[in-house]
Amino acid sequence: MNRFHVHLNVADLPASLRFYTELFAAEPSVLKPDYAKWMLEDPRINFAISATGRTPGIDHLGLQVDSAEELAALGPRLDAAGGSVVPEGAAVCCYARSDKLWTEDPQGTRWESFHTFGDATSYHGAGAACASDGASCTPDPAAMKPAPAQAAGASCCAPRSGCC
Repeated sequence: MNRFHVHLNVADLPASLRFYTELFAAEPSVLKPDYAKWMLEDPRINFAISATGRTPGIDHLGLQVDSAEELAALGPRLDAAGGSVVPEGAAVCCYARSDKLWTEDPQGTRWESFHTFGDATSYHGAGAACASDGASCTPDPAAMKPAPAQAAGASCCAPRSGCC
């Protein structure tokens, strides 16, 4: 089952923690010095905040799936939507290990589709495709280019090319 994901950049983590803990009537499921995440069931959302130096506001939106197969099934949908699809395998981001598919909507909002398969001890791994402004783990917009053509059955490619 999919879970909607929202990642916000915040300027004041303690104030934001207080606000969202009260709003959701729940403590964060993950709490780090620069990051917090609530895995809520009602509404079914993965809501994350980070204080890592980026302009406050929405960093990215996404869909979290429960399996690698569900992630693979999102590839053709992202392709049909018309954005460039950028795969990121075994990414370390937000204190987790995930396989990801990135795209941008027509307004330039970044979308992360991902399957998390483990925890990590750092916010992001060495060599991560993180934005050059040093904050969240979304790829730098300049790097948002489609992957080269893949063999049949591989995921992600140029928009509407039918390879996904």
